[in-house]
Amino acid sequence: MTASRPRNAIRSVVGGSLGNLVEWYDWYIYSAFALYFSKSFFPSDDPTAQLLSTSIVFAIGFLMRPLGGWLLGALADRYGRKNALTWSITLMCAGSLIITFAPTYASIGIWAPILLTAARMAQGLSLGGEFGTAATYLVEIAPPEKRGFWSSFQYVTLIAGQLLALGLLLLLQFVFLTEAQLEAWGWRIAFATGAILAVSVFWLRRGIDETPDFLEEGGEKRKGGLLTLIREQPKQVALVFGLSIGSNVSFYAFTTYMQKYLVASAGFEKGQASLVCSAALIFYIAIQPILGALSDRIGRKPLLYWCWIAGVLATVPLFTAIGAAQSMLSAFLLICLAYLIISGSSATSAVVKAELFPPHIRALGVGLPYAVSQAIFGGTAESVALGFKAAGMEAAFFWYVAGCMGVALVTTLFLPETRWPGGKPKRAA
Repeated sequence: MTASRPRNAIRSVVGGSLGNLVEWYDWYIYSAFALYFSKSFFPSDDPTAQLLSTSIVFAIGFLMRPLGGWLLGALADRYGRKNALTWSITLMCAGSLIITFAPTYASIGIWAPILLTAARMAQGLSLGGEFGTAATYLVEIAPPEKRGFWSSFQYVTLIAGQLLALGLLLLLQFVFLTEAQLEAWGWRIAFATGAILAVSVFWLRRGIDETPDFLEEGGEKRKGGLLTLIREQPKQVALVFGLSIGSNVSFYAFTTYMQKYLVASAGFEKGQASLVCSAALIFYIAIQPILGALSDRIGRKPLLYWCWIAGVLATVPLFTAIGAAQSMLSAFLLICLAYLIISGSSATSAVVKAELFPPHIRALGVGLPYAVSQAIFGGTAESVALGFKAAGMEAAFFWYVAGCMGVALVTTLFLPETRWPGGKPKRAA
């Protein structure tokens, strides 16, 4: 292998993407199965209070993501993207194993939610480094003129991880287990499956190629870290943070929270909500490469403008209509429309952020501000939504989502177009 041409770029992209899928599956099964395991860790007579407690632990996991973005991002920039990706999957596996075997509140009392929180902290640390490193890896391993297309597979696998979690939930709901069995012990199957998959991916990631951009960097350059990032690229850090506010809140509002919204507000059965969300996610996956390839032709910013302008205008009407949906089909179509809107951001997320930074601080530059935004805005999205609902002000959450997308719209005004005419992206200085 030479620094300019990997042995097998397609194999490396597939390997990195499959690892990303398992990482996000392990992360999303928490949200997908929260309806069933919440009472095992948080005893209460109020189902909304149980979900709120579970969502708070979900948010605590996000608080670890900036630390993961810093540590694993610096590791990726100094010792290689492949090295950091391997450590990331190891941490995720450890968290899934802890949850798989954690005793319930009835068995060990307060230690049960403490164990759950510790596991989510380990997974948050993992995922905090995963996003920036995986985005950097996919952008750098891709042909320069197809970076938008290839890097869009980060969200393909990210969404596929969520779909896999929902698919397993559907199988357990409708084929193998009763609802009582799911609540008693069936939810553990999902976390055990994630741990097994993570072990397989650990070996897969050990065999992928390192990226040309990293191999071409000199030894001194690789000493870049947090201080170098802040000193050399403060504007780029601010841009990633601003964009991530809109993308994180809208993504979690329309994906992980949507299943609960369909049950708690629209009145669908749990199984129906899972079916609707699963079908809509298939559509979401399918359009990512299409829009990623489009960004290679027309640029990244037109798709971002589409996302933010349409999101600001349509978020409140869409949530209102979904909450009043009378059929699974109407709910499915409305959610697909929401996914078409936010895909303008998700399909270009990796390439827009990675192309802002030079290689020696790219993984850290992408991962850290994104993770900070996730901790403040993404991880709290469900808690904010449930908090507004508990206070009888559910519609306020819809305006909150639209406002966050408005912040991203303003940020995009200051974003440089990183794609040159002719399909060649500008290389960060």
